[in-house]
Amino acid sequence: MSNVKLVKRMASEIMGRGLNSVRVKPSAMEDVKNVLTRDDVRGLIKDGKIYAIAEKHNLSSYGRELREKRKQGRGRGIGRRRGTSKARHGIDHKKKMRSQRRLLMALKNEKAINNEQFKKLYALVGGGTFNSKVSLLTKIKSTGVSISDEKYEKLRHI
Repeated sequence: MSNVKLVKRMASEIMGRGLNSVRVKPSAMEDVKNVLTRDDVRGLIKDGKIYAIAEKHNLSSYGRELREKRKQGRGRGIGRRRGTSKARHGIDHKKKMRSQRRLLMALKNEKAINNEQFKKLYALVGGGTFNSKVSLLTKIKSTGVSISDEKYEKLRHI
């Protein structure tokens, strides 16, 4: 695999564009071959030696007009909304559940909660009872488990 392919792949990741839209200026090929780090690639992007072609937006004139209106805030009123604010906001359910389960495992391993409490809380997490790790921690504290303030802060960021 040539170094140019690697540099194009890194550039596409940095710019958040597809591999096929990334271009390298022919005059900058020597610079591209001497690249060692991602920072070097960022420098070449900044200098304009690596660039991405413009995105295509194959929209009808109606679609284009509608998108412009939506940018201005039109069509986003209460009458257009379907679903709760949480559903529209897009909180990733898997991410939330996994973090809460990680928290429970940490507490179980540290012997802060026993197996019975763990099972009950695990089932509640699976049912989507808690909105966040903090709400889970407050529930655990309210059940009588003693967690120090510094440990509480540490557990919030597991």
